[in-house]
Amino acid sequence: MLQIKAKLKGAKGAYRIEVRGRLKLPFEARQKSRLHARLESGEEVALMLPRGEVLRGGDLVAASDGRVIEVVAEPERLLHIECSDAAALARAAYHLGNRHVAVQVGEGFLRIVEDHVLEEMLQGLGARLRRVESPFEPEAGAYGAGHSHGEHTHGARIHEYGEHKGDHDHEDHHHDHKHGH
Repeated sequence: MLQIKAKLKGAKGAYRIEVRGRLKLPFEARQKSRLHARLESGEEVALMLPRGEVLRGGDLVAASDGRVIEVVAEPERLLHIECSDAAALARAAYHLGNRHVAVQVGEGFLRIVEDHVLEEMLQGLGARLRRVESPFEPEAGAYGAGHSHGEHTHGARIHEYGEHKGDHDHEDHHHDHKHGH
């Protein structure tokens, strides 16, 4: 089985590199450091990346046989969020961020993975929502090297709603503690 252990650094067009495969994954899978998947050709691959490495659409990865593989962000079912003004959009972003939801920020809109509970919350805030199918590229966070909660530090990991796997202590998912940033 083909192994992928490293993401190439630098912009895609910076070097003359022949891409010899495409790995199409949804965002949830692009966050995982260990994963079995298939290239578009059907060939099986095993991702074995450093912990905390997030793959983005357009990233290039090195395979164990020397091939360079392009990562493709697979279209997903998303909620496209717009609001009447910038303050209302910022309020929606605040409430999503307080729940550690991965959010894609665009010019005048936000996008999240479809979730009926969050959909109801956003409608209650007056947001206009529509369903779209598009690649999901959420914000990586302001602290690329990780952020700290007291003595607990972890890498630039994007938390999904309700996901806390022991990386650090949180009493609940809707907390208002200060991150000290």
